[in-house]
Amino acid sequence: MNNQLDNLRDELDDVNIKLLELINERGRLVKELGDIKKAQGMKAYDPERERDMLNHIIDQHEGPFEYATIEHIFKQIFKAAKELQEEDYHKTLLVSREKKPNDTIVSIGDVHVGNSETQFVMGPCSVESYEQVDQVAQSVKNQGVNLLRGGAFKPRTSPYDFQGLGEEGLKILRDVGDKHGLKVVSEITHPQDIALGEHYLDMIQIGARNMQNFDLLKEAGKVDVPIILKRGMAATINEFLNAAEYIVSQGNANIILCERGIRTYETATRNTLDITAVPVLKRETHLPVMVDVTHSTGRRDLLLPAAKASLAIGADGVMAEVHPDPAVALSDSQQQMDIPTFESFIQQLKQPNVLAHD
Repeated sequence: MNNQLDNLRDELDDVNIKLLELINERGRLVKELGDIKKAQGMKAYDPERERDMLNHIIDQHEGPFEYATIEHIFKQIFKAAKELQEEDYHKTLLVSREKKPNDTIVSIGDVHVGNSETQFVMGPCSVESYEQVDQVAQSVKNQGVNLLRGGAFKPRTSPYDFQGLGEEGLKILRDVGDKHGLKVVSEITHPQDIALGEHYLDMIQIGARNMQNFDLLKEAGKVDVPIILKRGMAATINEFLNAAEYIVSQGNANIILCERGIRTYETATRNTLDITAVPVLKRETHLPVMVDVTHSTGRRDLLLPAAKASLAIGADGVMAEVHPDPAVALSDSQQQMDIPTFESFIQQLKQPNVLAHD
């Protein structure tokens, strides 16, 4: 009896090894098929083909297991193979850490992001007037900040809200930036306006609502201007990286990724700051990463702790909004700092123990 038991156990061990070999062989075949599909511009995953394979397996099934059990087992095998294809795909992305192990340093003129020196992007939500931007820029300059932001094209939830000054806003931003020796950053929302961004701006922002505006991403990839790309409000990390890939694939590799919060069920803040996105992005990609604490929190009282957390977890910089008189701001008045608050904000963030990170 003991010999029979040992023999069955040996036979079972042999079957386990054969199953392992067959599963690995299947994985190899799936990867080979995926490479061929990719070369032909086809999608690697084919749900109809998966269903046909499952049906064929079930038709051949005559063993002791329930049909549902067999279907579940093979679905897990199929899922593992799909993940294997996705892993290979991400390794081939131009923005991936596997493709370029060393960190990318994005240069905005003589300002560098990604070289362990913390940078700040500060300014009003919307460009409203020359005087307004000039007042903010003076404070920004005095605090040693190099990058001035301001919205000229404003994609708003309501069609009745202030939509920005357009090209006139870009001109104001450029003139004020030149006056104070600051690099200027603003959002471009339409592919045909990328040329305006190239003319007026030192860095072009692509906002959350346009993260998957693929025509805009392609045009941004054709210019020799750094891009700060914000994560969409419901975008996964993979979708975020693929959006960056659209830009890089067109030739522009000077991209800063910006986490700006994602939409969840929580209502205490405007969005939910996905703080762990910072180390995930730093691990998955070689691009520098910033955090927009204004749009992620939507609350002035949370800007400083959110910024401290962002820098502590490894962000290369912080973006926030500043207005001379937030109460009368034409957009997002409740989340912008006034100038004294901004100056205290920067001074606290520039304390050595806050900015020290690997």
